Amino acid sequence: MKKHAKFVVGGAVIAAALAYMIYAGVTQSAVYFVTPSELAASPVQGKAYRLGGMVVKGSMHWEPRTLDLSFQLGDGKTIVPVRHKGTPPDLFGEGRGAVVEGSWIDGHFKATTILAKHSEEYRAPDASSADQHKELMKTLSDPRR
Repeated sequence: MKKHAKFVVGGAVIAAALAYMIYAGVTQSAVYFVTPSELAASPVQGKAYRLGGMVVKGSMHWEPRTLDLSFQLGDGKTIVPVRHKGTPPDLFGEGRGAVVEGSWIDGHFKATTILAKHSEEYRAPDASSADQHKELMKTLSDPRR
């Protein structure tokens, strides 16, 4: 074989390996989440999921001594009980969106990671409204709100 042909074959092998690594990286990093309705329709015991929904108001219970956090995620149709061991993120709270990673175990979702969703829209309070200013100050001082 000529030197030129060896370089072409070697370059093709390297290009194919690089293309495969890029493809594998993109497909593995594309992670979608299921809704509580989708999970409730066919939960698989022990399977890893990413579950997204709204934290149901009045459902959040956190025990600071043991770091046990329990809450419910809903999508307007179905509610899924979630348990987590650890401190919740600052933006996490009742009535807000959240995505949790974990698995379905014994009738509840055991979360290993909580990702709090937040709005990308910021509206400053009207300077003439004292109530809006108080509400803004309240959200800044209470991280669990």
